[in-house]
Amino acid sequence: MILPIYIYGHPVLRKVTRDIDANSYPNLKELIDNMFETMYQAEGVGLAAPQVGLEDRIFVVDLSPLADEEHPEFKGMKKVFINAHITERGGDMVIAEEGCLSIPGVHEKVSREDEIRISYLDENLQAHDQIYKGYLARVIQHEYDHLDGILFTDKISLLRKRMNKSKLTNMEKGKVACDYRIKTVR
Repeated sequence: MILPIYIYGHPVLRKVTRDIDANSYPNLKELIDNMFETMYQAEGVGLAAPQVGLEDRIFVVDLSPLADEEHPEFKGMKKVFINAHITERGGDMVIAEEGCLSIPGVHEKVSREDEIRISYLDENLQAHDQIYKGYLARVIQHEYDHLDGILFTDKISLLRKRMNKSKLTNMEKGKVACDYRIKTVR
């Protein structure tokens, strides 16, 4: 089932999420399937629970659609992160453009570390502790930020924030058009 994606200005996007356990979600598989379906329909590569109105520490990523000769490592890179916690950040700071399904039409350059270590549970609630690098580390950090109520626009310069102010204000007022199902504050 395709879920509505909550848009900039909705309070759920600013909440810090909570860890879950097996009893929290008897229908965890259905939630995960719905999150992937919603993400694919909106043509995203990642989606966090707050973006679908939930205050739970879950996000999904799938870089498979981006796999090509230059990035064969993206093939099969479909993952579920439950109760994720980044334990280390390192490597070089890399600036790259980001966008977000919850902030449609806004793309800005964001600086992030290009290597992370993250502990999490997969869809079968099996524990993992892994290191990710490069673009996948960026995508994971972007989705992970959602779990702590942080949006990529919080990481851009004051000048760029001012330049996007009218777009963001319109989103807060519910004035936004998307090709996917959304939920605004109003």
